[in-house]
Amino acid sequence: MRVLSALACLTVAWFSFAAPRGKAEVWNRHVVDASSRGADGVRLADVNADGLPDIATGWEEGGKVRAYINPGPKAAKKPWPAVTTGSVPSPEDAVFLDLDSDGSYDVISSTEGDSKTLFVHWAPQKAEEYLDSSQWRTEAIPASAGIARWMFVAPLDIDGRYGVDFFAGSKEPGGAIGWFEAPRDPRDLSAWRWRPLYDAGWIMSLRTRDMDGDGDLDLLASDRKGPLRGILWVENPGPTRARGDWTVHRIGPVDEYEPLFLDVCDLDGDGADDVVVATKGPILFYRRSDDEYEKIAIEPPSNVGGGKAIAIGDIDLDGRLDLVYSCEGASEGREGVVWLSYEKTPAEPRWTAHSLAGPQGVKFDRLELLDLDGDGDLDVLTCEERDNLGVIWYENPTR
Repeated sequence: MRVLSALACLTVAWFSFAAPRGKAEVWNRHVVDASSRGADGVRLADVNADGLPDIATGWEEGGKVRAYINPGPKAAKKPWPAVTTGSVPSPEDAVFLDLDSDGSYDVISSTEGDSKTLFVHWAPQKAEEYLDSSQWRTEAIPASAGIARWMFVAPLDIDGRYGVDFFAGSKEPGGAIGWFEAPRDPRDLSAWRWRPLYDAGWIMSLRTRDMDGDGDLDLLASDRKGPLRGILWVENPGPTRARGDWTVHRIGPVDEYEPLFLDVCDLDGDGADDVVVATKGPILFYRRSDDEYEKIAIEPPSNVGGGKAIAIGDIDLDGRLDLVYSCEGASEGREGVVWLSYEKTPAEPRWTAHSLAGPQGVKFDRLELLDLDGDGDLDVLTCEERDNLGVIWYENPTR
């Protein structure tokens, strides 16, 4: 088994000049939904087994949790069929999971505001009732109440008993990463148990990933604030020891920048997964070699807002991986989403930036890259919560 060193990052490449602008083509924007206020994140799952990814989103200012059913490539450019799964105060995140193993995907929402609670939105069992909001039921998870401001949930059957459990992350005061253990009857929400793993400042990303190659899924995270902010992963000890201690590994040291949303992929093609994260400064590329990571700082593009999220994919179909970069604070004509390409190697400290979203929109969030119109290239799915563009996707013009 490969194990990461606690402080693996030794090298930083940093250049202080701005990346030049590239192609000025703004992509066509399509609206999935703009019916409420403050769309905050897009999470995917195929809830009706048709092979197409559906979307869960919390509307923070609107207080609604919504699910969207992918209508397929021919209808994807129009608003999608949708349902309000419930109303809760300040939903920061919403994610699909079949919590009670009845074959119908429920939704869990994380509330960042004063409610400090995780909510389950129970889905109707009949497929024909899935888009009927009157058939959904919302309940709080008692063990989550008042602990901290919840930010993110990542489903996983952690202990091999009673179906799916889930990781959860929150922010200070009382911020933590931990997991909620499913009871024998998952519908008995009073029996769910919180098992903390790590004290945190402000969790942004939680990704389940096999980080050590031992065949089970570990937890990769970005911690935005506090004395230990940076990138880390928590090692899964296996189902029989899941209720014990988990080992925490650092990817790089405590960082001077605020790491926000990350992506993980073999960016340089050497067979090892790398980590790329957006920050309030440079884009940080943690290039993995064996069990260590080299930290490379990529200059953020000019004329954009402050970094928020990153996603990795081959945008222009040239066989090389690119970066899509979203921002918040993209006011006064700055762009909120761009994509970046490198010239010779992804370790270059300067990548070429290309227009994508144009000047409309101020505060963007997580990114998903997927082919929504069926033309063979990767489109960009995201949301925007300040100008209330809503849940949106941008059509890749490559094809």
